[in-house]
Amino acid sequence: MVEVASQQITSTRAVLQPMAGFIGRNFALLRRYLPWEMSWLLYSAATALSIGFLAVGMESVSGVKVPTDKILVYLITGTLLWRYLSELFWETSNVISWERWEGTIEYTFMAPISRFVHLIGMSSFAVLYAGVRLVLLTLVCALFFHIDLSRANLPGACLVLGVSTFSLVGLGLMAASLPLVYTEKGTQMTEVIEAILLMVSGIYYPVEVLPVWLRFFSQFSPITYTLKGMRAAMLQGASVTELWPTIAPLIVTAIVLIPVGMMVFGYAENYCKRVGKLKRSG
Repeated sequence: MVEVASQQITSTRAVLQPMAGFIGRNFALLRRYLPWEMSWLLYSAATALSIGFLAVGMESVSGVKVPTDKILVYLITGTLLWRYLSELFWETSNVISWERWEGTIEYTFMAPISRFVHLIGMSSFAVLYAGVRLVLLTLVCALFFHIDLSRANLPGACLVLGVSTFSLVGLGLMAASLPLVYTEKGTQMTEVIEAILLMVSGIYYPVEVLPVWLRFFSQFSPITYTLKGMRAAMLQGASVTELWPTIAPLIVTAIVLIPVGMMVFGYAENYCKRVGKLKRSG
């Protein structure tokens, strides 16, 4: 029994230590590029505040009395959630770009570490990074706007957000294969995916206003269900039971997308090794 327990501890440590190493390395890179990170945070805050001021000024523009508080929560929820999910998606899909930029891609791919540990470590960093930014942006918005959350079910909203995180990690792993295969413009191709998700998921408007053919694609975006669940929890105080129709699809997509993302990345890695596309600079 003691030997079995010791082997399990050793095996767990062999997985967790490299994962912690990847997380620590990326946070070290953030410290190196701190001025850029501060600029990017300022940009994100300005974007979120602009959407908030749009909600507050809607009554003045239209000349019609509108439920400003409800519209403010609707748009701010969409904005902050999009900033979190897009940052999570970007950082996960940016695994290869970081490696190329730092000149470590060849060494990482040769290291005696499974690709699962590598990708999960990088994805864990993305979750932590996006989460910290979400908290900071929420505090900034709270300083500028009075947001009525008296009816909100905050634990339910956090549950929806947590489940949706795994779905976005799966999408990000698939998108990470693009910079790997397309050295010069792969990163820009991930931005196209982000733009499509933004359009069909109803970040700033209900998906019902989309043309029928676009609405068809919205049902395949995990962000659509995340927004529905978050807004139901924040605006209507929906219980976990009421949120289940949005949580269930997110669980299914997470179960499907993470293994598929790993598989797609594995195929891309093998292809690049076979044709000689791995190099330190693109």
